[in-house]
Amino acid sequence: MRTVAIEEHFSVPTLVRRIDQGAISRRGYRPRTPPRDGPNPLELLPEIGERRLQSMDQAGITVQVLSNSGPGPDLVAGPDGIALAHEVNDHLAHAIARHPDRFAGFAALPLQSPDAAAAELARAVQDLGFVGAMVHGTTEGRFLDHASYDGLLAAAAELDVPIYVHPHIPPEPVRQAYFSDLLPGASRVLETSGWGWHSETAVHLLRLVVAGTLDRHPRLKLVIGHMGEMLPLMLDRIDQVFALEIDHLNRPISRTILDQVWITTSGIFNEPPFLAALLTFGIDRIMFSVDYPYAPNAKGRAFLDRLALAPADMAKLAHGNADALLKLEDLSSARRPRADVT
Repeated sequence: MRTVAIEEHFSVPTLVRRIDQGAISRRGYRPRTPPRDGPNPLELLPEIGERRLQSMDQAGITVQVLSNSGPGPDLVAGPDGIALAHEVNDHLAHAIARHPDRFAGFAALPLQSPDAAAAELARAVQDLGFVGAMVHGTTEGRFLDHASYDGLLAAAAELDVPIYVHPHIPPEPVRQAYFSDLLPGASRVLETSGWGWHSETAVHLLRLVVAGTLDRHPRLKLVIGHMGEMLPLMLDRIDQVFALEIDHLNRPISRTILDQVWITTSGIFNEPPFLAALLTFGIDRIMFSVDYPYAPNAKGRAFLDRLALAPADMAKLAHGNADALLKLEDLSSARRPRADVT
């Protein structure tokens, strides 16, 4: 079966080295403990070629939708950040052009320059054939409900492409209040993939709802990963406890989320959270993802193969929902990234 994985990552080390190390440190990046067996994910990130394709083939993954991971243009202000986003996206476009049937792309954006971010999204979609953008957490402490990002959200809605809201390292005040005074490794994981990432992304999405941002942009489409960032467990309670405080909104919170948000399986490969997601979001809103190279393709495939779903539902999960949302099967030669992109 055609299988599409949509939260799959890459990096461009030569471009990362242009980012001020002080900015990277202040954002909270810290050394990771490499795996005791198997390849180091950080060593796999930059490669978008035969090794990645071989891993995809072995796991039966037809298409990866690629997004920049690690320090990126959101850490760089002004013209330098705008230029960096342009170069990251052009690098990805060249990689996609070499294998247009195997790769698609989410744009990296210069989020410290919101107007330029909207312009770069339009360029990436209209000129490079990208299928949306990925935003990593907050930018200088600002969530996407900040008024400065209204033009970016309007552009995504007008272009009819989703914004993937991915976790990021929490801002420094949050790290100090919630995750300090622990052993370094335990602190790093607790504030990121062990808990903090997922709770912050849920907060990010809920802010977009309760601020009225999604009511102002009802055609905006959002994606979140990791089986819904814990929201499937909380939707009913959220509706109950907010009921008396949301007269300013057009829809109940859960209705807004179910109208405008898709979720992916990225990095979570067991059945209980999938069942919670299925019972709340429904099969039409869930898309398969691996989170490569932070998670191995083989593990994601084994999870997909274990699921007891009707054939039609399995087709939706494996590729149909992603194909429809991202228009992957409609990518004509006119929309495919060109090899001569500059």
